[in-house]
Amino acid sequence: MLRSTLTLRLASLAVGVSAAVFGIALPAGAAHVEIGVLTCKVAGGPGFVFGSSKDLDCKFEGINGTKEGYHGAITKFGIDLGFTGSSYMVWTVFAPSQDIPSGALAGNYGGVSAEATVGLGVGANALVGGLKHSIALQPLSGQVQEGLNIAVGISELSLHPNG
Repeated sequence: MLRSTLTLRLASLAVGVSAAVFGIALPAGAAHVEIGVLTCKVAGGPGFVFGSSKDLDCKFEGINGTKEGYHGAITKFGIDLGFTGSSYMVWTVFAPSQDIPSGALAGNYGGVSAEATVGLGVGANALVGGLKHSIALQPLSGQVQEGLNIAVGISELSLHPNG
């Protein structure tokens, strides 16, 4: 009972902080169109008091049938306490137009993140970066992970094309 109550409270905190995150995903006044979905497997590991860094293995599937592989890391600065197993993050990808070059998702992204885990937990990360800082990654569904962790802070994501 206590565990489920704690999980619910931590998840509510993550959702509340995430609500503020979603509003910053797209640059103000910029017209963006959905170009596909980016799915990343995030390596598990410990969080440290002031942050964490975890490796990513990602696949982009464009709405036009394009498929690209990426690798990189997600680094969180802020409160990050605990340990998580591997997890998956899924983002809807927005760009200024459908006509972007291959590898355009490569680059550095930044934004705000929140997650809470007691057993099975949730998190969200809305990020902007990539091609001349014109790509927005909007969480399609919350991050799902297992472990014991709470994290709130700034996230930085780096993506590099495979191959």
